[in-house]
Amino acid sequence: MNSIDPENLKQAIRDVLDEAFSNGQGIFLDRKTSLFETLADMTAQEASIPVGGKCATLAAQVRHVAFYLDVVDRSVRDPNAPRADWDEIWRTVSVVTPDEWDAIRADLRASYDRILRLMDDTPDWNDVDVIAGTVGVVAHTAYHLGEIRQALCTLRS
Repeated sequence: MNSIDPENLKQAIRDVLDEAFSNGQGIFLDRKTSLFETLADMTAQEASIPVGGKCATLAAQVRHVAFYLDVVDRSVRDPNAPRADWDEIWRTVSVVTPDEWDAIRADLRASYDRILRLMDDTPDWNDVDVIAGTVGVVAHTAYHLGEIRQALCTLRS
């Protein structure tokens, strides 16, 4: 029976996370379309526009991705962590100032860096929950990146 070397699995997941967040290289995204690349030139005004009738603003979408990463980090490091309020961001994040927008993007970067450290701190890459959790981070981020990019396409047309 063949098995996957946990270090190879960990590196593959890091490569896909890098693609989703930092450096769209063509693994599953077009070049230069990662989340950080997409957000780099987005203005606070654009981030404050709800796309569609009752949809969240792009600022809320970005804050939600950071929140998700933080929940994953906390729950892995402390299985007894308090339950997250998943609706809070959707209720509270709407129009942002340029300084608030910069802070949201900086918070996303910090949350992403914590997830990378969590990967380094996780010793057992044969654990199905560890693998599923990291795949979930990629899938969740890709979903919101798609929403953000589609909304920007609509806003900028």
